[in-house]
Amino acid sequence: MAAPTIDDEILAVGRDVAGRFPSAARRPLKALDDKAMDLASQDDQLRAALFRFVDVVPACRSLDDLARHLTGFLEEVPDRPPPLEVAMKMSSTKAGRTALGAASAAGVRHMAHRFIVGETPREATKILQELWRTGAATSVDLLGEATVTSAEADRYAQRCAEALDQLAGVYEDLPPKPQLERDSMGRLPRANLSVKVSALTPLLRPDAPEIGKRDAAPRLRELLHRAKQRGAHLHIDMESFDSREAVTDLVLELLSEPEFQDGPSAGLVLQAYLRDSPPLCDRITAWAAQTNRASPLTVRLVKGAYWDHEVVEARQHGWDAPVFEIKADSDRNFEDLTVRLLEARPSVRPAIASHNLRSVAHAIAQNRRLGAPDEDLELQVLRGLGDDLEHALAGLGMRVRTYCPVGDLVAGMAYLVRRLLENTSNESFLHEQARGVPLATLLAAP
Repeated sequence: MAAPTIDDEILAVGRDVAGRFPSAARRPLKALDDKAMDLASQDDQLRAALFRFVDVVPACRSLDDLARHLTGFLEEVPDRPPPLEVAMKMSSTKAGRTALGAASAAGVRHMAHRFIVGETPREATKILQELWRTGAATSVDLLGEATVTSAEADRYAQRCAEALDQLAGVYEDLPPKPQLERDSMGRLPRANLSVKVSALTPLLRPDAPEIGKRDAAPRLRELLHRAKQRGAHLHIDMESFDSREAVTDLVLELLSEPEFQDGPSAGLVLQAYLRDSPPLCDRITAWAAQTNRASPLTVRLVKGAYWDHEVVEARQHGWDAPVFEIKADSDRNFEDLTVRLLEARPSVRPAIASHNLRSVAHAIAQNRRLGAPDEDLELQVLRGLGDDLEHALAGLGMRVRTYCPVGDLVAGMAYLVRRLLENTSNESFLHEQARGVPLATLLAAP
C-alpha cells in the first residue's frame, strides 16, 4: 500500500479542522455581518463607495453629515441594490437623513467592534480573558498609522509601554494553559503586543532609511526593555514594501545587542505576497541561527495586507510590482516559506497566519511530516475574520493566537478598511466557503 502523499495528509487535516466549524445556525450575528460583506463584494464600484464612506466616518460631525457623505458616495454607483435605493430616498428629507445617519453610524460601529476589541488592553480585558479560557492566546495590535511629528511618536511609544503594563495584569491570574504557554523551544509569554515602527518615528522614508532607523531605535529599545521587565513578547509588524528593509534592519540590529541576549521574546513579520520574500526569509533564519539569543525569534508569516497599495504605487511610477499579482503564486510562495520556517527551528519559532484552510492544513501536515509535535506550531488568525477557524483549531488542541486590534475608531479606520477589503475578496477562503465550494476544491494545491 502506497504511503500517503502530502496532499493526502493535507486533505485529512483539512477535514478534521472543517469538521469543527460551527454551523450557520450557531452563528446568526456573524451571518448578518457576512451578508453585508457579500453585498459589498458584488460590485467593485459599490465596494469602493462603501469603503470610502467607512474611511470618512470619523471626520463627520453630525448625523446629517454622515447621511450626506453616504449618499454622495452612493450616487457614483450606477446599479444600486434595493436596500441602498431606499437609503437614497430617505436622504431627501432632514428627518430621513437623521435616521439614515444614525443607522449608518451604528452599522460602522458594529462592524468596527467586530475587529477592534477595545480602546485599551484594560478595556478589552473581558474579551482577551475569554479567548484565553476557550483555548486561544492573543497578540494585541496597538493601532496607530504613520506619525508625522516626534510628539505623536512619543505618545504612541507611551501607549505601547502602558499596554505592556496593562497586558501583564490582564493575564496575571488566569488559569494555566500548557499548550499556550510552552513548546519544545521554551516558555511562551502570555502577554503579547504588536507595534508598528512607522508609528514610532515620523522619519521613516525609503530615500533615507538610516535617519528613520536612528529616530525609531530609542523608542523601540525602551519598549524592548519594558517587555523584558514584564516578561512579555514584543512583535514588530511589517507594513508597506518601501519600509520593509529599514524595519527588518532595525529589529535585527536591536535584538543583536548584548542587553537583549536573554530577552525579551520578540519577533517580526514575513510577507509572502512579496516576490523577494524567499531571500529575506533566508537572511532572517541565518541571522537567528547565528545569534545566540535565549528566546527563539518568532517569525509571523502572513500573505500581506497592502496588496492594493503596492500595485497602485508601482503602476503610478512605472515600476514592476513588488508583489505577486496572481493569488496562486502568492499561495505557493506562502507554502514554500512555511516549510523553510519549520525547518529553521529551534532558532526560529514559526507563527503561520492565515484564514485559508489549505494554508493552515498544509502547515499542520508539514509540521507532522518533520516529526514535530503539534505544540511546536503556532497558527494565527485575525479577530473578526478568523473566529470560526480559531475555535476549530483550539478544539483540536492546536496552539492558536488571535490577533486583536486595540485603539479608538479614528485610529482604526485605515485598519478596518484593509480588513474589509481582505474579507470581501471574491477569492478569499471565507467567501468561497460561504458559497458552498466543495472542501476538496478548497484544499487543492495552488
